[in-house]
Amino acid sequence: MKIGNVLREKTAYYFFYAGVIIEIILVLIDKSAYTNPIEGQIFRLTFLLFLVKACLTKYSAKEYAVIMFFLVIGAVSYFATGRNEIIRVITFIAACKNVDMIKCLKLVFWMTLTGCALIILLSVTGIFGTISLTQDYGRGSMEMRYVLGMGHPNALQCMVCVLTMLGMYLYHHKWKWYFYVLAFLVNGFFFILTDSKTGLLVASGTIFLFFLASVIRKKSMIRIFTVGNISIFAGSIVISVMSAKDAMCLWDYYWWGKTDRRTNFYLFLDRMLTGRLHSLIETDNHEGIMSTWSFFSRPENNYYFDMGWVRLFYWYGIIPAVLAIIVLTGFMLFFVKKERWDEVVLFSMFALYTVVEAHIVSVYLGRNYLLFIIGMYWWKLRGSREIKISETENIYYG
Repeated sequence: MKIGNVLREKTAYYFFYAGVIIEIILVLIDKSAYTNPIEGQIFRLTFLLFLVKACLTKYSAKEYAVIMFFLVIGAVSYFATGRNEIIRVITFIAACKNVDMIKCLKLVFWMTLTGCALIILLSVTGIFGTISLTQDYGRGSMEMRYVLGMGHPNALQCMVCVLTMLGMYLYHHKWKWYFYVLAFLVNGFFFILTDSKTGLLVASGTIFLFFLASVIRKKSMIRIFTVGNISIFAGSIVISVMSAKDAMCLWDYYWWGKTDRRTNFYLFLDRMLTGRLHSLIETDNHEGIMSTWSFFSRPENNYYFDMGWVRLFYWYGIIPAVLAIIVLTGFMLFFVKKERWDEVVLFSMFALYTVVEAHIVSVYLGRNYLLFIIGMYWWKLRGSREIKISETENIYYG
């Protein structure tokens, strides 16, 4: 019996890590200039790998109930839209039980960093991929910005930004002050190449907040830190929903010259978001505005735009999006209660970034590091007072 349990655990371990490695490779292929002709088939493979891991994992009755509830939502979404991402996400999160997720995220970080470095190296040596791209980026003139093999300057800065987030989450507690400065300088260097302000601003905010998380001790500062992060998280979602609701006021402005206080506010917001709101009204059917949303979306809702929270509602529907936000909010409040400040920062800054970029709202599980964090914690929420999350770190329930 003991030998059988060990064999089951090893099999589950290898299947899970095989799925993770393949998902990261898919992310890297997507960021490169190569077009993957069999991407859909590979997604089916990783789904099966995570499903095997889940089948080899023991769950409580309540855990089975939670998994089944979300799988039903995923099944309804699949039949309504043809998208299977929710089923894949739930299967992956379920498979995360009993996995040392800190160790797994370190693998994700170093694989992604190495892969991005390889893409950059191939482009600058002229072997594969474009170094720069000259076009009108919506600023009214032709500009040359560096892409270093990743197709678009925003994609390059995006990878620098999210790798900064994940790297700091994993390692910043061991840093001296000058490592924070170095992280900012790295992001600043890539900003000079890409001129992508959003990625730099979010990365700078992340560096600052992780630094605060490592030094704050006074209760008054902790309260300010907590309120600030919760405000960023909640405000990011609210401003995205309101933008989708009121984006048509920009249409009234550009076509009829209508101006009022609300229109002026959204014109200002559109400038701040570098035209993201305008992208919601530029198609014939104004894809992405609230009138294109439905309870479980539809197959026709497949237009790509940058606003991630809006895309969540538009692609998957109001019910799946609301459930996702409830889950994320629940974890955010749990992290605040348990004073897990690193997770609080990661959730708030990813929420902010998702206002303007849809990096984590995609078909690629390996892009969304929040899924790994949820996978690390979901089955422990009702556990014992002390829960091991890695080889060196424990959660202490108060």
